[in-house]
Amino acid sequence: MQRIVSHLLSPGWLMRKRFPAAVLTDIERTIATTEREHGGELRFVVEHALDPQQLWARLSSRERALQIFGQLRVWDTEVNNGILIYVLLAERAVEIVADRGIARAVPQAEWDTLCEKVRQSFAAGAFREGALLSIEGAAGLLRRHFPVAGARSNELPDQPVLL
Repeated sequence: MQRIVSHLLSPGWLMRKRFPAAVLTDIERTIATTEREHGGELRFVVEHALDPQQLWARLSSRERALQIFGQLRVWDTEVNNGILIYVLLAERAVEIVADRGIARAVPQAEWDTLCEKVRQSFAAGAFREGALLSIEGAAGLLRRHFPVAGARSNELPDQPVLL
């Protein structure tokens, strides 16, 4: 019941307050800069709350992240190197979904550790810092486990998505 209430009482304008245009620009710029240093493609998505139908179906934040991963075609890269950083504000949930090319190189436990650090930042009200931490943390893991292999193109948009 608490979950349903937190989603239904989560107004969309709160997402814009926590992620204003300046923060979205910082996120986009950080994605573009860090992608030059590793072999991954990052997408950053914030959703303020799930709709009643999703709540009724007991959709988890992880399941929703997997849906968004497919809808935004993060999986559709030449070497399966897409990564989705998904934030569900109503739950302060953070999920990182890595495509199979990345998942073979970076253990899930490392993504989970990064997600927890970002959650702590959000819980402290530091949304800009948490968002940039998620991107820079992912970039650090990718530099170590999935380095750049020659020239590469930018296959996915760098702009964050607000749902």
